[in-house]
Amino acid sequence: MNIPFLDKWRRRQPVDPGEGLAAAFEDDPQSVAELLSECELLRSEAERAGLELDDTPASLDALDQLPPTWRDDAELLPWLGNDAGLYLGTVLVRTVRGAAWHVWPGGHPVVRLPSGREIHVVEAGLDWAVNGAPQLAQVYGEAAEG
Repeated sequence: MNIPFLDKWRRRQPVDPGEGLAAAFEDDPQSVAELLSECELLRSEAERAGLELDDTPASLDALDQLPPTWRDDAELLPWLGNDAGLYLGTVLVRTVRGAAWHVWPGGHPVVRLPSGREIHVVEAGLDWAVNGAPQLAQVYGEAAEG
């Protein structure tokens, strides 16, 4: 069956899903930033532990103090680590003047500081979730200094 508009649509769809995020970021960076800041899993886990995440540096310190019960769940661990990194990025973007989200062509989100330095927040969040180090507040502090 030949459906011309469907063929055009298929050609426009990126092969790599990450390319879709990068393209969406180019088209509407504000909406993508809002999406990245949701961190629903991390927020619900923090709430369950009695912690409200208010997008401040103090909340990063409070997250660092939580008992790492998520490490017992191999399925939850990478998702929580991803959310922790995105939350770290959200706090950076909202509190460090000039910090902004940037999405690489492959779909990898980073926070770009005014100096041009890029913080690989997802990797930092995964390291924190798996190993407890570096602490989220430490990564924030080092980024905010420079």
